[in-house]
Amino acid sequence: MAKWLMIAGCVMLATGVLLHFFPGLFSWFGRLPGDVRIESGRSRIYFPVVSMLVLSLVLSVIINLFRR
Repeated sequence: MAKWLMIAGCVMLATGVLLHFFPGLFSWFGRLPGDVRIESGRSRIYFPVVSMLVLSLVLSVIINLFRR
């Protein structure tokens, strides 16, 4: 379990560094066709359906590459 926690920490650190030095790198996230955004008055509801599918696909490919 400690190994997975260290890997997760390194991934979060790398993501933080990327977001700090390249703020526009993930600007596509949440703006893909198929992401549902409902805004009315003072309330906002947001469902990033397609963005989560893309993220899930990418993470599945990466995890399968590391398992082999």
